[in-house]
Amino acid sequence: MEFLAYLVSGISLGSVYAIIALGYTMVYGIAKMLNFAHGDVIMIGGYISYIAAVNLGLPTLVAVVCAMAVCTVLGVVIEGLAYRPLRSAPSLAVLITAIGVSYFLQNSALLIWGANPKSYTPVVEGTLKLFGGQLSISNVSILTVAACIVIMIGLTLFTSKTKMGKAMRACSEDKGAAQLMGINVNRTISLTFAIGSALAAIAGALLCSFSPALMPTTGSMPGIKAFTAAVFGGIGSIPGAFLGGILLGIIESLARGYISTQLSNSIVFAVLIIILLVRPAGLLGKYVPEKV
Repeated sequence: MEFLAYLVSGISLGSVYAIIALGYTMVYGIAKMLNFAHGDVIMIGGYISYIAAVNLGLPTLVAVVCAMAVCTVLGVVIEGLAYRPLRSAPSLAVLITAIGVSYFLQNSALLIWGANPKSYTPVVEGTLKLFGGQLSISNVSILTVAACIVIMIGLTLFTSKTKMGKAMRACSEDKGAAQLMGINVNRTISLTFAIGSALAAIAGALLCSFSPALMPTTGSMPGIKAFTAAVFGGIGSIPGAFLGGILLGIIESLARGYISTQLSNSIVFAVLIIILLVRPAGLLGKYVPEKV
């Protein structure tokens, strides 16, 4: 029963990582860039939902929707001001800019909301008892797993069935050819950032429900782990991000329960290194040889 409890905990935590990783993989798949400020957008989403729920007294669902709206706008602004001018720049310049945006968001949050942790109320409360009360599953865990599955299926259908989704896939394959076919590449990439940032807001509310202390650095480590999950599953692949997040959460939970709480993060990254040595493209990623 102890193993089952750790497994459930890992799946629920991994679902949060998967939601964040879906944002990473969408941006990388379309724009071919790593938005390392994504974790800090999660933190902003947590603060906005906290303010909407606690200070304004709005219902939890409305507070999360408000956070999604703010983060969507924030994602579009970040893309337009920080990343669009570097569209043709070397990848190192984009990476440095992403780190700069990350620190800017963290320090802005520090100035606005202070360094003291905020006590975040879970989006849903209560637990489900199974096996005569031997196994307890929080309603937050159930909601998180359900939300992750719905988001993954929704994104898959969106990218494969809708006109804008097909435009995203075309930009992912070849931006120049997509532009010649009449696709507005800038608008498509902006929409990708908007979707990824909206997912970050959802992840922020769910993440803070597991770890009630909300502070300016809340999104840093989950953001790195979610990026790890995206690489683990195969960055650029929506099912890969989902699978990578779930597996990463399970590995972390089992390592924390059976080996060491202090070493759990090290074990997670060690497993990633091993996987990449065996499959450099990730579990569901495809190796594409570079044409010269």
